[in-house]
Amino acid sequence: MSRIGNKPVDVPKGVKVTFSDGMLKVEGPKGVLSGNYDPVVQFATENMSIVVSRRDEEKTTKAKHGLYRNLLSNMVTGVSVGFKKALIINGVGFRGEVKSNVLVLNLGYSNQIEYVVPSGISVTVENNTRVIVSGISKERVGQVASEIRGLRAPEPYKGKGIRYEDETIRRKVGKSGVKK
Repeated sequence: MSRIGNKPVDVPKGVKVTFSDGMLKVEGPKGVLSGNYDPVVQFATENMSIVVSRRDEEKTTKAKHGLYRNLLSNMVTGVSVGFKKALIINGVGFRGEVKSNVLVLNLGYSNQIEYVVPSGISVTVENNTRVIVSGISKERVGQVASEIRGLRAPEPYKGKGIRYEDETIRRKVGKSGVKK
């Protein structure tokens, strides 16, 4: 029994959800998201919420039940509120800035790194060290944030690099310098 799959998805005012022929489309004030779904899962509208149900009790169907319910919930949240991920740039001389749709980063390498921001995603930089990635698709926001973090992942000795705002870096002790 899927606990997540059985929860109804509340649809706020201004959001329109349509589902037919294996296609799920969610429209809201921030934009439009769409995706395919497996026909073993069915959607039904009740009042101002959508209930996801499954056709049979097979193991893969049960897994898809919870998956598609969460995907629908993320789509509804994205077109109504949106998603954000914040990254922190840590290191001496490490900084970032946005020029049109290009994120320019100085990360201690000999050259600047230029990251072209994909369409549908917005990137802002606060105080040269805090990068905020936002958009309506949770998947794309997470992917872009991960790619930016991967340009210089935080190292465990001094903590230099790019990390998520809520991430903690487990620090290691450096050389002891003791000779025998």
